[in-house]
Amino acid sequence: MAKSNAVWGIDIGQTALKALRCRPGEVDDQIIADAFDYIEYPMLLSQPDADREELVREALELFLSRNSVRGDKVAISVSGQSGLARFIKLPPVESKKIPDIVKYEARQQIPFALEDVVWDYQQMEGGSVEDGFALETEVGLFAMKRDQVERALKPFEDAGIEVDIVQLTPLTIYNFTVFDQMADLPPPDQFDPENPPDSVVVISLGTDTTDLVVTNGYRVWQRSVPIGGSHFTKALTKQLRLTFGKAEHLKKNAQQAEDPKAVYQAMRPVFNDLLTQIQRSINFFQSVDREANIGRVIALGNAMRLAGLQKYLSQNLGHNVSEVTSYRGLVGPAVVEAPQFKENLLSFAVCYGLALQGLNQSKLSTNLLPPELLTERMIRDKKPWAVAMVAALLLGLTINFLGHWRAWNSVHPDKFKQAMAAAESAAGEADQKKTAYDTAKGEFTSINEIGAGLVGNVEGRWLWPEMLMALSQCLPADPPDARPEKIGDRNELHITEMDCEWFPDLATWYSSGVGERIAATKGAMKMPSPVSAAPAAPAEGGEPAPADGAPADSNAPPDDSNAVPADGATPDGSSAPAEATPDPGPTGAGWVIELRGFHFHNEDPLNRTSRYLYNTLIENLQNKVVTVIDPKGAKIEIPIKELGISAPVILTENVQYTPVQVPDNDGNLTIDAKRWDFVVQFAWVPTTSNEREEKKKQKVEGDQPAELAAGGAQ
Repeated sequence: MAKSNAVWGIDIGQTALKALRCRPGEVDDQIIADAFDYIEYPMLLSQPDADREELVREALELFLSRNSVRGDKVAISVSGQSGLARFIKLPPVESKKIPDIVKYEARQQIPFALEDVVWDYQQMEGGSVEDGFALETEVGLFAMKRDQVERALKPFEDAGIEVDIVQLTPLTIYNFTVFDQMADLPPPDQFDPENPPDSVVVISLGTDTTDLVVTNGYRVWQRSVPIGGSHFTKALTKQLRLTFGKAEHLKKNAQQAEDPKAVYQAMRPVFNDLLTQIQRSINFFQSVDREANIGRVIALGNAMRLAGLQKYLSQNLGHNVSEVTSYRGLVGPAVVEAPQFKENLLSFAVCYGLALQGLNQSKLSTNLLPPELLTERMIRDKKPWAVAMVAALLLGLTINFLGHWRAWNSVHPDKFKQAMAAAESAAGEADQKKTAYDTAKGEFTSINEIGAGLVGNVEGRWLWPEMLMALSQCLPADPPDARPEKIGDRNELHITEMDCEWFPDLATWYSSGVGERIAATKGAMKMPSPVSAAPAAPAEGGEPAPADGAPADSNAPPDDSNAVPADGATPDGSSAPAEATPDPGPTGAGWVIELRGFHFHNEDPLNRTSRYLYNTLIENLQNKVVTVIDPKGAKIEIPIKELGISAPVILTENVQYTPVQVPDNDGNLTIDAKRWDFVVQFAWVPTTSNEREEKKKQKVEGDQPAELAAGGAQ
């Protein structure tokens, strides 16, 4: 069914179901609201004796009895605590490679397998593109576990409401704030990261949690605080020994109570806890974004109407906390002038932000609706057209068949006898020729295999010596007369063990994780480009998490930015591979050679551990020109790739060196040294000298222009 241009933003809160229906406005900075609904539950969904599913089901039934969503787009919100939000700064990179880098980042940032989550990303505004490279690029990455998405969608599916957009609540608040509260933002091409616009702090006080959103219009930071309006009610039930219902009524009418002072005294611990959590969050934000300047603080949520709360926060935060009294960008007298809408104005910001996204008027447009659900709906919508197309095709084929059948029967069979006989004779002769060809080809193949075996027995004796000679030349070494005294400065690799394994197809080895490790390491060793991800929000009730790269434990071993982390992370600490285009790797039969050893070259902080190994052995195994002896005894220089050596990879999982003691040059004393153990593998497809010559000959012939080749043939 065709969609209308209207959008329903539906927020299932802990206290009530809020819904707002909007259409595009006549001007770009306004939208039109033409319907709304506010359905309060008999009790809070978070109360112990509340049947959440039944209460939500009844609310949706009542909503559908009073409103129609047929043909309208539907957007819903889910709690910020249910999802994950990360904002990542990317290094200068080609714009077309951003999706590959983001997918790599998703595997690092999301603590679950990507198959178990629904995730989406969006490139934030404010960056620039020069010569095809994206600069100052920040990407928002959002994810949610599939079972939580399904749990959020289930009440709507049971009610027969088809949801089009699933968005995290803090992000809907961000969309609302930028559109409605920050109308004076500069254009994106004038955004200066070093001198950004003033930031707005939004405190959205909900029933059980408080969403804190800080944004300058182009960048956003958010955190969910586990304190909400119900905590004030629970404090009253505990201190004044009241039922939950009476405590809720007393909270809403605290100034009319017999003893208001006793009421506020009972709620004071919650006031203090909320203030402390907000102060710590704002201080942490300012510590990670030192360029930010907080311009104003606004309050959302019906719980903010608690008498004295707004004044208390203003006095202690050092910023005036202003309550939103109207929505600048929302028009439509039937809604904005309605008494119930005005009374609950602070609780409709989430619905407002959802409607903005549905109307393509929002800054963030990510969607956590499962993609397979979208595919299923697309197939369902296309089915009638597909059936009609197939029916038309069958009708056309039937008409075509009847036409050919009629033409066939209009011609007498005797007219075709001579032509059919000639065709059968030609087919028989072709079969005889093909049989003779297959026989001759089989004889040639057999003789050729015998010749190849005889030649291979002679040339095959040189393969392993050639490989070992090339490998020896790839190991770093100091000149004999200039060997450094200090063991940590010597260019030496100590190989303690070498092993090999035959693979019928090297692609099996390469696809077992080797290719991903090579792609993650390639280029990052020589040109480190660290990507600093946005610091994680502090855990509920805990201290803010350290920024990326800070040591989590003061007793941890020294940080070595050159070590090769496990699971494919880049060795220099960068968050994204330098080369996102996947390398197909070696294929066909061949050997995998494994080298085990160690080195002491760990004094230079810019060239130690895995970086030193990469800059010597790995670099040589990729690009070195080595000297080998051909079967005639002549020394020849040849690129190591032509010997069939490729795909060198460091498999070492350790991220630090090991302090050891080794004998000095005289063997008497011991010297403290930093030993780093490693494991290296590479692929080797043995190629004989004749095979190499044949490849060169074919390449030369293939590189010749067509005219030159034709002239040579004459």
